[in-house]
Amino acid sequence: MIKELTCINCPLGCALRVEVGETGEVVSVTGNTCPRGVAYGRSEVTHPVRMVTSVLPVDDGALLMVSCKTSQPIGKEQIFDVMRALGDVRVKAPIHIGDVLVANVANSGADIIATKEVAAQ
Repeated sequence: MIKELTCINCPLGCALRVEVGETGEVVSVTGNTCPRGVAYGRSEVTHPVRMVTSVLPVDDGALLMVSCKTSQPIGKEQIFDVMRALGDVRVKAPIHIGDVLVANVANSGADIIATKEVAAQ
């Protein structure tokens, strides 16, 4: 079976062709212009992962919300669990870029970290 993907590792957006064997193993990846394309193609077919970005409400802050993201990519199957886990989370100012806002969110192995500074009010 051939899967056609667009690599998202850089702005080139290489058109990848990933050949998958009968047992689900990746036989070959073509169309890439760098080694990252091969790694992306293999990962996307066997276990796709994504970074999750969101915003969280801030108490006692100069801003009402803070942008945040996962500290590492998580499996696509975990995205909804992570978003549900963030549903009731509120954070308190001050907040600094890189602060861990939620550790090991939804048992994903990833932390939710701040991507913006929010001063206390």
